[in-house]
Amino acid sequence: MSVPVQPEIDLQNRFAQQLPELSISWSAEEAQDPQLVVLNEALAEQLDLDPRFLQSPGGVELLVGNQVPDAATPVAQGYAGHQFGAYSPRLGDGRALLLGELTDAEGKQCDIHLKGSGRTPFARGGADGRAALGPMLREYLISEAIHALGIPTSRSLAVVTTGREIPREKLVPGAVLTRVASSHLRVGSFQYAHAAGEGELVRRLADHAIERHYPEAANAENPYLALFSSVVSAQAQLVAQWMLVGFVHGVMNTDNTTISGESIDYGPCAFMDSFDPAVVYSSIDQNGRYAYRNQPVIAEWNLARFAETLLPLFHDDEEQAVATAQEALAAFRSEYSAAWLQGMKAKLGLDQTLDDEGASSLIDDLITLLHEESVDYTSFFRSLNQAARGDAEPVGQKVHNGERLQQWLRRWLDLNPRPEQMDKTNPVYIPRNHLVEEALDAATDGDLDPFHQLVSVVTDPYVEREGLERYASPAPQSFGPYMTYCGT
Repeated sequence: MSVPVQPEIDLQNRFAQQLPELSISWSAEEAQDPQLVVLNEALAEQLDLDPRFLQSPGGVELLVGNQVPDAATPVAQGYAGHQFGAYSPRLGDGRALLLGELTDAEGKQCDIHLKGSGRTPFARGGADGRAALGPMLREYLISEAIHALGIPTSRSLAVVTTGREIPREKLVPGAVLTRVASSHLRVGSFQYAHAAGEGELVRRLADHAIERHYPEAANAENPYLALFSSVVSAQAQLVAQWMLVGFVHGVMNTDNTTISGESIDYGPCAFMDSFDPAVVYSSIDQNGRYAYRNQPVIAEWNLARFAETLLPLFHDDEEQAVATAQEALAAFRSEYSAAWLQGMKAKLGLDQTLDDEGASSLIDDLITLLHEESVDYTSFFRSLNQAARGDAEPVGQKVHNGERLQQWLRRWLDLNPRPEQMDKTNPVYIPRNHLVEEALDAATDGDLDPFHQLVSVVTDPYVEREGLERYASPAPQSFGPYMTYCGT
């Protein structure tokens, strides 16, 4: 059978053209022997790309950056960022490239981006600019699981090994991730432009962000204030969704806070097992700055840094600009709280018209119970679906203090929870940490079957299936405390 020829791929370069000060033209490091490891065929079709072509030698060369369309101008993007609270004025894509913007089958514009494609001028210290297979497969797995849960996120099109082993704790296979996002604009992008001391550059970047993500803001009395308010809202909704599924991002630096409101950069991240508000899964987060319970606070702090870059665009008078920013930022807490409460009502099968005060009391008591009993977060909520149907035994087995749980269940059941709604809100399957490590270890050793099986399970998270019980079960005691590493 002949290999289909992909029609000319129209990779545009609007970001590079409109904001040349924020990027450097660059090319990917030549991969010696690129081999396709995993291809997201459904996403390829959504992007109007032929999966058969992407699986061919020419397609793999594209996915790893060896060959790009003639009109494409790959760039490394510049950005700054507060990393664990410390400001770095020049970060940028040290091992990544924006190949360009693509218009998908639905007419939406998105970035095609490579991660692990070699050193760029933004690379720091002794970084080699490359990526290991395990961390790239982790990002593929987690990003697609987050997408399946209905949470805005960057997505993964493919992982390709480069044919080169790279030194980490030991020699491991090198790989490139092909990532797709509605854009890679970050709070750190605005910090970088602001640090250049050119107000006009910040204005142009803001205009670009409005055009790309919030076109309705262009018609507002103050388009830049409308942009800021839109990002505040998007981030409030995003972080509430993380919290509702027990997701811990792990590296909520300002350079990982997107203007679009999408999740991005799945390095030291994990889904919570036993409920613990203070849980941290990142080896580099020594002080718990990005612990589960701190995520809303940090998101608000990051948005304050975003506001600082926009102050001259809010008002000519600095004092008035600060007051305007503070008023707009204050909406974060109310929007986050509303999104969290609405989401918890859905997880508990409650009517959204239920009195907020009464619902909050019920939810607060449940959260206290989950914490004190160290209950597995995901399976507990899924067991409530059964309790709503009259079978409270499965959920009763998850706690030690049965009487306390029964008291709470009686209050909850009096509100007539709707299990059909809960089935669509409480996942059966998440990327369980012990299964993620099992799959990545096997993949690094050449066995991809556990990885593919785990992907197939977590990308259909709400439908319970026979024979998949281990994917819905907590980690065994022998797994011990879990920690993730950035893998750079």
